[in-house]
Amino acid sequence: MAKAKAPAKKAGKTAAKKLTKAGLVQALQEAVGDSVSKAQVKAVLDALTSVGEKELKKSKVFVMPGFAKFVVAEKPGRPAGEFLNPFTKKMEHRDAKPSSKTVRARPIKALKDAVN
Repeated sequence: MAKAKAPAKKAGKTAAKKLTKAGLVQALQEAVGDSVSKAQVKAVLDALTSVGEKELKKSKVFVMPGFAKFVVAEKPGRPAGEFLNPFTKKMEHRDAKPSSKTVRARPIKALKDAVN
C-alpha cells in the first residue's frame, strides 16, 4: 500500500491571511476609537453594500471616494453554430452562450501607488 504524499509547501512564501468581514469591522472600530461600537461599524458596512448594489443596478457606476470606482461591464453573448477547431481542423458544434454582466473595480491612483 503506497503512502499518500503530503502537499508540497512553497519555499520562501508565506500565505497572508485574508481580512474577513469580522476582521474589517474590528480594524475599523479600532481605527475610529471607542466612540463607535462594532455593531455600528457593521451597520455602516451593510448600508454601504446596499447603497452600492442599488447604484450599480440604477446607474451602472458606483464611486467610493478615496478607494475605487465600481463599473458594471456587459459581456456579449455568442450564437450557436459550427466553428472550425484550429488544432484538429474539424468543424465542431458549440451551444449558444447568453450575454452576462460583471462588476469591475478600478482603484484610484493613490491606492495603486501605496501597493507598489
